[in-house]
Amino acid sequence: MASNQASLNHTNKQVFHSNNNNDLEQQATTTTPLEIIETKKEEEEEEDFFDYSRRSQWLRAAVLGANDGLVSTASLMMGVGAVKQDIKAMILTGFAGLVAGACSMAIGEFVSVYSQLDVELAQMKRDKERGNNNNNSNSNNSDKEEEEEEERLPNPLQAAAASALAFSIGAMVPLLSASFIREYKVRLGVVVAAVTFALVLFGWLGAVLGKVPVFRSSLRVLLGGWMAMTITFALTKLIGSSAL
Repeated sequence: MASNQASLNHTNKQVFHSNNNNDLEQQATTTTPLEIIETKKEEEEEEDFFDYSRRSQWLRAAVLGANDGLVSTASLMMGVGAVKQDIKAMILTGFAGLVAGACSMAIGEFVSVYSQLDVELAQMKRDKERGNNNNNSNSNNSDKEEEEEEERLPNPLQAAAASALAFSIGAMVPLLSASFIREYKVRLGVVVAAVTFALVLFGWLGAVLGKVPVFRSSLRVLLGGWMAMTITFALTKLIGSSAL
């Protein structure tokens, strides 16, 4: 009887230990996926958390330059095409607009962003002097904040280069679309079609990079480009057909 009782107790202990091991294994298998999911969520949140305002400077310069190059060059070509059907005159006008516009955009962007940089540097200097006068003990935090502010400072050369390059890319669209078409009406139609496609593309690209509504951005850019080309064509046609 005693031996049976001992063997029964030994069997119960084995069952108890096996149950405990199973419980631990179940806890490990249930907690591990949860930890993985939480880790993935944290990584996704870190990826999603991006200050898109840091892109605003070069994004504004690039999008503005591309749209300006596209619309201004196409409008110039449409204006000349309103009074002259010669393809050479249209191409030369577009090329001159490309060179002049790229230089103007680069210089204007450089001067504008450099002025902004001077203002922000002067403000940082005043804040630093004020902090030294107050004997701020959190030197490590202040140094870290100062480094972050320096990283956010605008770059005039970057903005100027992005603006000039984007302007040139935008201006090449109407130039290339009209270069190989001799027929006057077909050439005008191809220029309008190419510019329309490029306007939608630039609007979409700017919206995606800036994380803003795509439809409104593309529609705004498209309507603005159409309006500029229409007004230029109509006024040039009016003045060209008059006795002036």
